[in-house]
Amino acid sequence: MDYKFLFESMLTHLKQGILVVDTNANVIFYNEPVTHMAGIDAEDAVGKNILDIFPGLTPDTSTFYYVLRTGKPLIDYVQTYFNFRGEQVTTLTSTMPLIKNGKIIGAFELYRDLTTVGELSEKIVSLQKELYKKASSQKVYSENQALYTFNDIIGKSAVIKELKDKAKKIAESSSPVLVYGETGTGKELLVQAIHNASFTRKNKPFIAQNCAALPKTLLEGILFGTTAGSFTGAKDRPGLFELADRGTLFLDEINSMDIELQAKLLRVLQDGAIRRVGGVKTIVVDVRVIASTNEHPLKAVEKKLLREDLYYRLNVISLEIPPLRERKEDIPVLTEHFIKLYNRQLCKNVRGISQEVMDMFMNYSWPGNVRELKSTIESIMNFIEGDIITVKEVTMKNCFVASKEIEFQHPNKNSYVPPLEEAIDNFEKNLIQKAISKANGNYAEAARLLKIPRQTLHNKIKKHGITKKFITE
Repeated sequence: MDYKFLFESMLTHLKQGILVVDTNANVIFYNEPVTHMAGIDAEDAVGKNILDIFPGLTPDTSTFYYVLRTGKPLIDYVQTYFNFRGEQVTTLTSTMPLIKNGKIIGAFELYRDLTTVGELSEKIVSLQKELYKKASSQKVYSENQALYTFNDIIGKSAVIKELKDKAKKIAESSSPVLVYGETGTGKELLVQAIHNASFTRKNKPFIAQNCAALPKTLLEGILFGTTAGSFTGAKDRPGLFELADRGTLFLDEINSMDIELQAKLLRVLQDGAIRRVGGVKTIVVDVRVIASTNEHPLKAVEKKLLREDLYYRLNVISLEIPPLRERKEDIPVLTEHFIKLYNRQLCKNVRGISQEVMDMFMNYSWPGNVRELKSTIESIMNFIEGDIITVKEVTMKNCFVASKEIEFQHPNKNSYVPPLEEAIDNFEKNLIQKAISKANGNYAEAARLLKIPRQTLHNKIKKHGITKKFITE
């Protein structure tokens, strides 16, 4: 029998695509199934890099790059991306390394169309989110509870784009992560997105625990588990570390954890092993720990709220979420997003907000950050009767507009009032110059004084044309 003819005939009618790449992820063999999912002909595909064929993918999100980098296969992995023609497709892929004489010489992938299944999955996830809200009091730790991805992090500002890029790069790592952000900035949303972006952990447990919600004695048993007889009423129960094995454990407000308990946590991070309360058996776990604080970690260390050695162990990867007042260009897109969200949930048909309300939003400092903006939109839309949010709806709700921060909008008529944008720019420029002067020209120290990322400071220095010359004047 002519096996070459047989093989070619099988490929002609196969509904699975086959891609083979070399060690540089350049295509060396390509068979497009009858469904034409990739959107490119075989003669055009061979010789191209896989990222050129699928421009929506990156080295961090490509299954080929992952397999070539790790040597580990990925079986039945669901991917949604844009093909060569710019069409969104969902595929079920199995990607395996090609190993010869102990060396990786390439990789091959089998994939089939799951676009309709992907659309159905999105609807199921949407329903799961609603059910999760209604049953939030029921903690079922046996399943992956991470609902959010990087697509749920809304914002067009440079700092948010940079944060998302940085978080995507470390998603596959097992190193500890320390996330810093004020209350309401979306720390858990970011952590869930990191978990869901990991090839190896996304289908494993994601467990979150607020360290401020429980006293030390109770929290220790919840984290590490208990042994029968260790105290009155104690039973053999696994702790969150055991339940999160091969997944992610998110410890929110780590600076609220008892100092002695922090020492035990440090040992787990160093050894990868835990011991239940009252037990003698050592249990090895594979858990990625991501912790967060709502105040600057170094301040928490100074106040003795966070052990210095634990800080250095957790701070292997540091991510800072800027407050909303430092990325006000995100307010319009967030507002639009929340209006669409509550239009669906509350069966409304609000088209947007008036320019006066947008000016209020842009001038307000949002101490509650994104959470406050979301709550404000939700509250207004529960009562609104028209299709545009106006000042009337905002003031009727007694929202932030009653704050003293807005009083500057009603100055004495005899006083000169500069244009708002000019006044804010001048204030910001003077404050930055003062900080740089106090830091003796050290930009890194000035950024710390202003409590903003160093890159944000550099952007603002460039914006205002600030030089170090003024320091000596």
